[in-house]
Amino acid sequence: MLMLLTQGELCVCDLMAVLEEPQSKVSRHLAYLKHSGLIQSKRVGTWMHYFLRDPLEELTAAHLKFLKKELSLLDWAKADAEKLLEVQAEKLCENSTGSRPDPKVKTAAHKKQATKKRKKKANS
Repeated sequence: MLMLLTQGELCVCDLMAVLEEPQSKVSRHLAYLKHSGLIQSKRVGTWMHYFLRDPLEELTAAHLKFLKKELSLLDWAKADAEKLLEVQAEKLCENSTGSRPDPKVKTAAHKKQATKKRKKKANS
């Protein structure tokens, strides 16, 4: 989550879609990060948006910069960054009714991930 938040302000629905986790779990972990002082939040309509605290303490900012540099080279971080771009293009929380997207409706990003998992399982 923290790696994704280094990309900028994100809606809970974005994090749910990228991480394929339920809202309750995502929100719980975001609360831990918020209570630690690493992130802040704001309400936008019915959704909460989260972003890195600005300014961060100097040492914290240095650690975060180091982690972003090193972790961004890993396959899972690259995959999450790519998936985040797909999810943001879908604009999940900008629907006209103002209600939350139906969690049973799979996005293109979800379908792509499911296809990858099926192929990987078939090859093993």
